[in-house]
Formats: sequence, C-alpha cells, structure tokens
Amino acid sequence: MQHTASAKKTQNMFSEEEIFYSVLVFLWIVYFWESYLSSRQRYLARTVEKVPKELEKVLDQETFTKARLYSLDKSTYGFWSGLYHQVETTVILCVGALPFVWKLSGRIIAHFGFSGDYEILQSITFILIFMLYSTITSLPWSLYETFVLEEKHGFNKQTLPFFLKDTVKKLFVGMALALPIVSLLIYIIKIGGDYFFIYAWAFMLVVSLFLITIYADFIAPLFDKYTPLPEGDLRTKIEELAASIEFPLTKLYVVDGSKRSAHSNAYFYGFFKNKRIVLFDTLIEDYTPPDEGDKTEAKEEEKEEAKSEEKPKKKTGCNTEEILAVLAHELGHWSLNHVLKNFFISQLNTFLCFMVFAFLSKEVVIFRAFGFDTEPALIGMMITFQYIFMPYNEVLGFIMIIWSRHCEFQADFFAKQLKRATELKSALIKLNKDNLGFPVTDWLYSTFNYSHPPLLERLKAMEKVE
Repeated sequence: MQHTASAKKTQNMFSEEEIFYSVLVFLWIVYFWESYLSSRQRYLARTVEKVPKELEKVLDQETFTKARLYSLDKSTYGFWSGLYHQVETTVILCVGALPFVWKLSGRIIAHFGFSGDYEILQSITFILIFMLYSTITSLPWSLYETFVLEEKHGFNKQTLPFFLKDTVKKLFVGMALALPIVSLLIYIIKIGGDYFFIYAWAFMLVVSLFLITIYADFIAPLFDKYTPLPEGDLRTKIEELAASIEFPLTKLYVVDGSKRSAHSNAYFYGFFKNKRIVLFDTLIEDYTPPDEGDKTEAKEEEKEEAKSEEKPKKKTGCNTEEILAVLAHELGHWSLNHVLKNFFISQLNTFLCFMVFAFLSKEVVIFRAFGFDTEPALIGMMITFQYIFMPYNEVLGFIMIIWSRHCEFQADFFAKQLKRATELKSALIKLNKDNLGFPVTDWLYSTFNYSHPPLLERLKAMEKVE
C-alpha cells in the first residue's frame, strides 16, 4: 500500500491509514474464523470412521469411508486455495495493485487517443485486465480441483480440451454481459445527481429480470445441452404432480450434466405462467439420452460380455417416485413463495447498498486510503461493496443461511403434505450417497456454511412431522 507519510484526518472521522488497516485486519479476522470452522469439520472427518447409528440401515461402510475421504480431500484443497487467495488479496491491497492497474488502464486508452475524461472506457479496460488476471491465476486451482480432486473420487467427466474451451467460453460470455452493464451503470451514476442510487437500483432490477428471462434460452445452452424429457411414465407423473398444485409447467428438460460431473440436481425457473423444470441426467436412474438409444442397443452384447469380467456397478440416481418427491420439495419453494421472497430480499439489499454507496462515494478519504488520487465510480463501488461492506456482508450472509435452512425445512414439510416424505427421505439418502456427502457435520461449521440443513437434521425433522 502506497501512502503519504502522515494521516489526513481533517474533517473525516477516520484517517486513510485507519480505514485501510481496519479493512486488512477484518479480512484476516474473517479468514481465521472460517479456517477455525473448517478445522472443526475436518477433525470430524478424520476421527469419525464408522457409520452413525441413525444411518446404519441405509448407508454402507464402504460408501461412508469414500465420503469421509472425499470430505478430507476437499477440506485440504479448500485450506490451501483459501490461504492462497487470502495472501493474494492482501498483497494486491498492500502493494497498491488496484491504483496501478487503474493508471495502467488510463495509459492503455491514452495510447488509442482517449484521455482520462473517458472514465467509462477506462473502467471497461480495468475490468478486462482483472477478468483476464483472475481467469489465469484461478486456472491452476480449477485444473487441480477438476482433474485431480474430482477425478480421484470419480466425479469428473470432462476432458482437458472441453475444460479449456469451457473456461474461454465463460470468460467471453462474462465479458459480453459485464462490460455493457457496468458501462450503463457508471453512466447512470454520473448523470443521476444526488439521487442516482434510485436510478442505479432500478437499472439493476431491470438487468436482473432481463438476465433471468434470457438465461435459460440463450446463456445456459451455450454450456450445456437441454433436451425435452422423453414421453413416458416419469414425464406423465411430473405433469400430474405439477397440475395437482396448479404449478404452471410449460416445459420439461433434461440437461446433460454428466458430461461435466457425476453430481446431480434439479431445479425450476421462469416467470409467471411460463415455468420450466430441469432435471440433471445424473438424477435419473438408468437414464439414456434419446439420441443415444441406438448406440446403446448396439453395445448391449459387449456390455453383457463385460459384466462377467467386471465387478457389478452400483446404480446411481433416483427412481420415478423419488424424483417426484425431490420435485415436490422444489415445487414447495414455489408454492411457499420462497423464490419471490428471496428476490425481494436481494433487491432490498441492492437498494440499501446503493444508498450507502451514494453517501460514501463523496468521502474522498476512502479512495485515498486505497491509493487512488481520483474518485472513479467503478472503484468507489469496488471499495465500498467488497471491502467497506465486509462486516455487513458477513452478518447478512449468516442471516441468509439461517433463512435458507428455514425454507428448506418448509419445502420438506410441503413434500410431506403431498404424502411424499418416505420417498423424499429415500431420495436424500441416495443423493447423499451418489454425491459422497459426508453425513457427520460439526454444528458450528454447519450453522455458518450450510445453506441446506445436513442430511441427519432433515431426516429427523421429517420423522417429527410424519
């Protein structure tokens, strides 16, 4: 961090040094707290070697051991990647990398004949540099996580060319979305006057609605293949389930998640009367894509011959009744307006953040604390939202985890009301097995990190309401 020798307190409540070092200290407090929580969970994964009594009838020792080792490997990876990113952030702040890159962005646009008055253009250049930097520096960690950690435990399905192509695609899609949005946001802040925060919030509200609208049809298909769920028993029963609670289902898709990972999921999306349900192919037991039917039949004889030479492979995914139970839970979120409530909370938070930013953006000392000799809108937002708001973000994050867990219990109860508690419990156990989820959790770690209640808590809660 490059500061002048003396602190300039003047009319400000805090000096430049006080602001900067408060941010730095809080960064490390949060890091040590999260590391402490992780160490508690890691201790359980090291010491609990036998299946809990509550799961002895449904979880075998082999799967439990695999889940325990997977949890340990993820925890070790999380420790080292977390330490790296913590040190990286500290170094970036202390050596004045942010103001350096801002000035570099100014020199780059000056090379093309644009002065520093073109703040939006300089901001775009600044974002491009950091997006490229972030992509490059995170690449080794992503490669290790995908091709070492996930590969070791049987989850990775990607090839290196597919992974690299996907990374480049994400970078360009991110640029295509971020650059025009940030440019218009800065423009609104510049022309909005004292009440720009109202217009900035309204703009981001429109952007949110727009992205939700186009994501499924134009963005998601760039990365994954979505095919209609074939006609059959599963499709018929899903449509009957949706109709029974008046869920306005218009389309049913299966996404080829198996080309990336063996992990599974299901979700719904869409506005008003245009709802769609998406199932991961890994969620459906014995699922075969329609266009691969012929290939499968052609290889049946080879498979039959191989069966005698191989160990029998455990089935993964859920049967029809279990999938219906999972969807009953998901549709419970819709019926109980959880999605709408979360969207409202998100927008309220965005409005409050912009309102506070409108006040703080006038405090020159905040910019000087981070080494800037000008007050660009983009930098003001970055400093405010990412660093000044850290205590608020930590508290809000904790509250949202509590709220999310409450919603999950409510959605489970909704599935129970539809007479699907037994199938939902079976599905949760299967999904936990398939995803090698370690079912033993430290209560403090879980409280601060799990947006979904741990498996045992959900099973016990459903037993209470049965």
